[in-house]
Amino acid sequence: MTRHTSAPLIGVLAVQGDVVEHVRALTLAGAQAVPVRRPAELATVDGLVIPGGESSTIDRLIRIFELDAPLRARLADGMPAFGSCAGMILLSGQILDGHRDQRCLGALDISTRRNAFGRQVDSFEVDLPVTGLAEPFRAVFIRAPWVERVGEDVEVLARVEREGSEHVVAVRQGRVLATSFHPEMTDDPRIHALFVEMVREAGSIDSRANTRATARATSKDD
Repeated sequence: MTRHTSAPLIGVLAVQGDVVEHVRALTLAGAQAVPVRRPAELATVDGLVIPGGESSTIDRLIRIFELDAPLRARLADGMPAFGSCAGMILLSGQILDGHRDQRCLGALDISTRRNAFGRQVDSFEVDLPVTGLAEPFRAVFIRAPWVERVGEDVEVLARVEREGSEHVVAVRQGRVLATSFHPEMTDDPRIHALFVEMVREAGSIDSRANTRATARATSKDD
């Protein structure tokens, strides 16, 4: 009964990117938010945000911090995840125009083209209709990817028109959400609120909270 009123504990992958901004937005959306740099921290959270940044660098740092295997295991086990910009690229099943040795996590059945909208000088903002939101969302695109292929189980939440063509820029597949744009760079927490609700619906909050309480009690006994 308490599951839908509890504040889920959501981690923000803190190896590079807009960590502080995502923590703030998650808090505004009703979650507890913590940075995640170690496998032990990853094990305690109910969901994870992978922020924007340099996707190839984040991929390399995930391996250096020994997060690669536990992160893949938690995603395979159904942990909710949200990726913005570089986070979308990392959650993809295929990266187009990526570095030669760059890897992705395969949590979304999509192909994502890196830096598809151009360089930093090509950044733009637009009021974007997003499925699930009553009013358009002010979306900030910075060296953003777009989605070129969408699998049959993937729901397209938003498209943007640029130079006469429409491109997919927000998707959801099961418990995984991704956007090409940076919702953490606005004062609007509605995208994060969508993810917080996905984490609540995943139904693991109470059991993981009990695990954390047991761990704290064991630590005190020691």
